[in-house]
Amino acid sequence: MIERIGANIRGKFVEFGYATGFFLSLIKGSFFFFRQKHVGLKVLMMQILFTGFEALSIIILLGLALGVVIIVQGLAILPQFGQGDLIYTILDVVITRELGPLLTAFVIIARSATAISTELGNMVASQEIEAYVSVGIDPIDYLAVPRFLGVIISIVLLNLYFNIAGLIGSFFVAQFIQTVTIAEYFRNLLVFSQPASIVISFIKSFVFGIIISFSATYNGFKVEGSTTEIPQVVIKAVGQGLALCIIASAIITALSYLWF
Repeated sequence: MIERIGANIRGKFVEFGYATGFFLSLIKGSFFFFRQKHVGLKVLMMQILFTGFEALSIIILLGLALGVVIIVQGLAILPQFGQGDLIYTILDVVITRELGPLLTAFVIIARSATAISTELGNMVASQEIEAYVSVGIDPIDYLAVPRFLGVIISIVLLNLYFNIAGLIGSFFVAQFIQTVTIAEYFRNLLVFSQPASIVISFIKSFVFGIIISFSATYNGFKVEGSTTEIPQVVIKAVGQGLALCIIASAIITALSYLWF
């Protein structure tokens, strides 16, 4: 039993070493990606198209829905306690700082993380990776790095659209409950909002992009040759992405209240 526990611990350390090396390779490849003239740029554009542009409609819909819920509930409850202006602070904290980055990350995990892990897993199982290596192409630089960068760029932009949709959507709903001019609405929003929320939102979306893209590419390459392993690595990529994003969100939020 002790021997088995020791083997498990040793295996965890070995896997951690592989994961660290893979992550460092992604970072190194990302720094030199735009300096190299290769067809990886096409992979990057396709990844941004799939992850960013094609997910734009659902992100805007989620942002509008969240803004509607907050403004309806806030205007119905807060004025009873003489805290009507608190709705602007709630919009800032809930949409910009907390749920905007997190819900965007969940959508990216559901759509892109699963797709990336499945695609890379199939390429490993069909021995396409070996074909790249045989002609001198680094599969990490050509396959993983463009997806890594594409997911990060896409999630940062999608988070921005989510925030805009949530704040603008809440304004239009407010017109049916309490008439507020657009100038007054956005003036109050700026007065009661904190500039730090925008910075924190950007940091969260950037970190979430790193987590999601790393987890998806790393687990996709972990397929050892059988297509039956692909569903397992996809589930692992999704589980790791969700757990790490939630943990990262909690840590960044806690640190933000110490720094700002």
